[in-house]
Amino acid sequence: MVDSRSLVAMLPRPVRTLPADLAAVLVVLILTNVAVLAPVIRETPLRVPLGLAFVLFVPGYAFIAALFPEAGVSPTAEEDLESSGDDDSGGLIQSRVLDRDRSGIDGIERVALSFGLSIAITPLLGLVLNFTPWGIRLVPIMVTVSAFTAVATAVAAVRRWELPEDERFHVPYREWYAAGRSELLEPDTRGDAVLNVILVLSVMLAIGTVSYAVVVPPEGEQFSAVYVLGEDDDGELVADNYPTNFTQGESQEIVLGVDNHEHRTVDYTVVLVEQRVSTETNETVNDDGETVVENETVVEEQRELDRFETQLAHNESWHHPHDIEPTMTGEDIRLVWLLYPDGEVPEEPSMESTEYSVHLWVDVSAE
Repeated sequence: MVDSRSLVAMLPRPVRTLPADLAAVLVVLILTNVAVLAPVIRETPLRVPLGLAFVLFVPGYAFIAALFPEAGVSPTAEEDLESSGDDDSGGLIQSRVLDRDRSGIDGIERVALSFGLSIAITPLLGLVLNFTPWGIRLVPIMVTVSAFTAVATAVAAVRRWELPEDERFHVPYREWYAAGRSELLEPDTRGDAVLNVILVLSVMLAIGTVSYAVVVPPEGEQFSAVYVLGEDDDGELVADNYPTNFTQGESQEIVLGVDNHEHRTVDYTVVLVEQRVSTETNETVNDDGETVVENETVVEEQRELDRFETQLAHNESWHHPHDIEPTMTGEDIRLVWLLYPDGEVPEEPSMESTEYSVHLWVDVSAE
């Protein structure tokens, strides 16, 4: 059997001597890139917790590690040292405080600054990308933040190696493990043991609840959408510039759009109809004795022009260019696109038979 220590000895010296916290930064960096960019893994919920941990903490921690490679002493630790001496040993204790007085920062300050700087660094990198040809997209942002974190980690490692070993910052994970093991497995009283069990269960419950809320977010409103688009002078699709003047026997192109926000895969059917309509005025008297005038649109004649079918996954859109050739002539001919989810089309499609529709008023002249 190969000894694990011999495997470690085969690694390059910079890798073997890399501080544990900086090695953890690189591990999170690699795992996040795999979870976000790998073809199969990026479809799983794994990228959500890794992405949040990476964006909100890791870049700032690497930057702080590069700025402050020295170990720091918290103000409470200095006060404890100064107040623990007496007249006979005061000089010795004071010298210990001066020896530990460095320009570094303690662990709590590092954690707080790491969150703050990460929240500031990521938007700034996105702002820089906004002025580049790549723009603000997932892959450019991921590559840029990862490159910044890797460079900051390398600078932090080099600056720590240049310091004497007793002045370097290190995470006291061994002390934390020993203290936690002693508190959990060797409690002083039975009451402490019960409290430790309750504390562990509470932490596990909190982590599980937050993880579930992040990985499985609640579904939002479920709906579909249908719309039509035209082209501007640059050839871009816009909600304007529709063809409104037709000649009978001639066709013009328009783009049909369908969006799926149903949180499931849906089969859609779109029915295009032309309608000759008229407006009727109805007068009614309300409870206060006032006369209310209402205009009602009445469909006098309807013909089906075309029918389209497509299947869309959740949050997927479909843009379908097609030609329109009205058969009716006259002013204010109404073209209506009726959207039916799940392909359930009635025998006589109408705007009353579906909640999703879009219409366009056109004038059709004789041939």
